[in-house]
Amino acid sequence: MKKNTSHNRTGHGALKSNGIGANGTCELLKNLRMNYEDVIKLLIKIVEERDAYTKGHSVHVMKYAMKIARRLGLSKEQIDELKEASLLHDIGKIAIDEHILNKPGPLTKEELTKVLHHPEIGARIINQSRALRSLVPAIRHHHAKFSGGGYPNPKLKKRHIPLFARIICVADAWDAMRSDRAYRKALSRRQAIEQLRGCAGTQFDPQIVNAFLCIL
Repeated sequence: MKKNTSHNRTGHGALKSNGIGANGTCELLKNLRMNYEDVIKLLIKIVEERDAYTKGHSVHVMKYAMKIARRLGLSKEQIDELKEASLLHDIGKIAIDEHILNKPGPLTKEELTKVLHHPEIGARIINQSRALRSLVPAIRHHHAKFSGGGYPNPKLKKRHIPLFARIICVADAWDAMRSDRAYRKALSRRQAIEQLRGCAGTQFDPQIVNAFLCIL
């Protein structure tokens, strides 16, 4: 049976079957890609408008993740997918109350529980899009700990954690440590490096930490 390719990410097969010429197809594909990227930017903007302390965070995490990926020798296709996953890693915070995200003091147990649900919420949101569905594992598990005990699945550990999630975990933690937050001031570069090294093998994948420290 001939494989149906009309439902691919760009819809190239469908455009071709409608009799659109090569030049027209290229232009349509370019416009589709631009619209697709605009949607991602819009989602990021919505999240960052709700959390005053994380403006620019998603882009910073994406840039660090790209550097790690290149250091690890990932393919262009993998890097492109990781770029999207890292940009959207906190999309689940859309469902978290703003007063919790911007609270200057310690969170209550109930508030913390709500925050810890954001990876699962984000995964459910992204899972609604066929074009983005491949990003779900990275978004769901970017707070998994290398030695286990992370969330949402505390039993997930080591190489069972998706590679993209392990990369985003390090990039996310670095930007969080180096940024002012509602509940604390930013760590110095030296302090943040010490934290990464100290948590390599427990919270973070040591290979990812080593790759990241090489490109700082």
